[in-house]
Amino acid sequence: MLNHHQPDLSPMRVRRFDFVVTCVCLSLLGYFAWHAEKGPRGYPYRDKLAAETADLATTLAAIEEQRSHLEHRVVLLRPHSIDPDILDEFARSQLDLAAPGDIVVLQQSEISQGNP
Repeated sequence: MLNHHQPDLSPMRVRRFDFVVTCVCLSLLGYFAWHAEKGPRGYPYRDKLAAETADLATTLAAIEEQRSHLEHRVVLLRPHSIDPDILDEFARSQLDLAAPGDIVVLQQSEISQGNP
């Protein structure tokens, strides 16, 4: 019979290996846990992104509302469906004119500083 030589796996050597593997695994776990909490892409960063997303969603809703309002005004100015009131308002604002019965209130920024 051949005498196969078995490696010496004493209980002390196995325990030391298990201890080293356990230490390495705990170190990796600690590394990832620290980065999840304090790292540049951790939980606080995720919370900050969620807050920014909510702010941007609110801004987007306001801009979409403004856009729909402007689109509605554009529709009213199209040749096939001109609203007389919108046309009158637009013409008066562009030409700086007023009807004889209108009351005109000038803002301080609209008053010229030169001699009248």
